[in-house]
Amino acid sequence: MSRTAATVPVIPGFHPDPSVCRVGDDYYLANSSFEYVPAVPIWHSRDLVAWTQVGNALVRDEQFPAARAGDSGGIYAPTLRHHRGRFWLITSDVGDPHGGQRLFRADAIEGPWSDAIELPELRGIDPDLCFTDEGECLVTYCSWTGGPSAVWQAAIDADTGRVLDPPRLLWGGTELGHTEAPHLYRRGHWWYLVVAEGGTERGHGVSVARSRSPRGPFESAPHNPVYTHRSTERPVQNVGHADLVERPDGTWAAVHLGVRPRGMTPSFHVNGRETFLAEVDWVDDWPAFRPSDAIPPAGAWDVDDRFDRLHPRWVSPRARIEDFARPVQGGLEVRGVEGSGVYTRLQALHWTAVFDVDSADADSVVHAEIRLDDRHRVGVRIAAGTATAIWTVGGAMVELGSVDATRGRLEIASVASATGGPDDVMLTADGQSLGTIDGRYLSTEVAAGFTGRVAGVRVERGVAIVRRIAITES
Repeated sequence: MSRTAATVPVIPGFHPDPSVCRVGDDYYLANSSFEYVPAVPIWHSRDLVAWTQVGNALVRDEQFPAARAGDSGGIYAPTLRHHRGRFWLITSDVGDPHGGQRLFRADAIEGPWSDAIELPELRGIDPDLCFTDEGECLVTYCSWTGGPSAVWQAAIDADTGRVLDPPRLLWGGTELGHTEAPHLYRRGHWWYLVVAEGGTERGHGVSVARSRSPRGPFESAPHNPVYTHRSTERPVQNVGHADLVERPDGTWAAVHLGVRPRGMTPSFHVNGRETFLAEVDWVDDWPAFRPSDAIPPAGAWDVDDRFDRLHPRWVSPRARIEDFARPVQGGLEVRGVEGSGVYTRLQALHWTAVFDVDSADADSVVHAEIRLDDRHRVGVRIAAGTATAIWTVGGAMVELGSVDATRGRLEIASVASATGGPDDVMLTADGQSLGTIDGRYLSTEVAAGFTGRVAGVRVERGVAIVRRIAITES
């Protein structure tokens, strides 16, 4: 896949459902994080193209009890807004038995963010938060109340979470169905309701409706969907879930998700849903989307970490990293906790990941691995001086090969596929080959779910010292 503006995400890797807001000349963005913690990565940019992660919003168990989240469960589709000197974040915790939405606030984008203000009456996903000029705070969200997915709305007191009027149906969407991810904006005398439709797969797209009031009634755009790549051969597919922002000069842009599928039909995407940038023009008071011409610099997402501190890129499924790992002299000490590990999202299409790992005791069992979910992963296990490549797909676990390992230097690489898949994944230990797998088995089209590949270290038993993890685009 050639490197052009039409193919390069502004935030690559498993960073879906982007939500953006502007404060002066600064832009801030949040993504879904599902079962991983710390949750909801937060980004800063001055131009909507070059982004730097400044933290994660949800870092405490009181904010998000991640232990209950299954694969592709947890935190869905946040909306990030700024109002009267304060940042606001609203999201859904799909594992919450009480349902409803969860609202957070912070005086600074880096946090600390408040504990959740719970909105159990507003059951659904993908909540939007809109502060009107009249002083109302409207929560607009996707719900299946009484039938297919549709857009619902209620006014709340943002300080207390009190729902001020009964939730009501706002718009049922178009015939594309699967109406979700609403966002509400004012431009001139019109209020615009931007939604995702068609499902988050190949039929995904952006639809729009407008009204003179944020409470409706809304009329559908005559040419919905206003943005989609369905039924095309474009290298980026599944585009949708857009959030719009106005620049200081009065031009508009949108961040949205998309995927980069590769290989033979039906083609396979492995990095999850990524964040892309589009330009938005206004034609007859309707938004018209076009891909951005901006290209982030090559190599901007390479990782070389020796763990003198814990960068916000590192996450773990269902367990806080601080509960089982800590920076020490010479690396990161990681203790064995079931189901946990220290991972970062893979962001290039082809890459090489190098892991320097030492076992802290003779009984330690350590894995350097690529994870899609608990049932789809591949890596190298170090135990009792032996390195073994382990491949897990569905309910099966296969040992690909073993060698004596003296230094604990492990390498996993994604290379061009020899069999029509998205890539091949090669595993080595101390320079000795352990095996190669077809990357299709670590793709969303095979495993299902909403996340993407992550790379890192998991300690099955005992203690390990992670000296270095380096991931470079190749």
